[in-house]
Amino acid sequence: MLFLGVGLAILLSQNQLFNKFVLSLGQYSYISAIIAGAMFVCTFTVATGGLIILTLAKTLNPTELIFFGMVGAVIFDMFVFKSIKNTVDQKIKEVFKNHQFSYFKKILHTKYFAWMEPLIGILVFISPLPDELGISLLGLSKLKAYQFLFISILNHSIGMSFIVYAIKIIS
Repeated sequence: MLFLGVGLAILLSQNQLFNKFVLSLGQYSYISAIIAGAMFVCTFTVATGGLIILTLAKTLNPTELIFFGMVGAVIFDMFVFKSIKNTVDQKIKEVFKNHQFSYFKKILHTKYFAWMEPLIGILVFISPLPDELGISLLGLSKLKAYQFLFISILNHSIGMSFIVYAIKIIS
């Protein structure tokens, strides 16, 4: 998915119509930053989101771009987190009702696994690996929505800052 997304971004970056569209996003700067932030955290659209952030960084105030990009990323993350919390969690509970999986159920409820799962999820979430994987692990853990929101805001504020200021330094 990542390679497909990068390939799509390369094709789009060479398309004059898309370039005009991205340049016109400057007049809708805050909405564009929110959309770019949301695109930047999805595996398939990360390259296109980065391309839009790159374009917006040339015209927008860095602090505003970071803030609104982070808002878009957090909105997307919360959507994925809530979806996983509500749907996948129920499916897993159904699977573990089967007695064949009672051993795995015992492992999942040990005190070691209880703190390992969110820790691994956070490490994956802040790494360059796809956000969806880390969010999935965090969604399956007993992490509350407000705790996830705090982690997501912190993660994307730092990440967007690195990206925006790196672009400012380079250009």
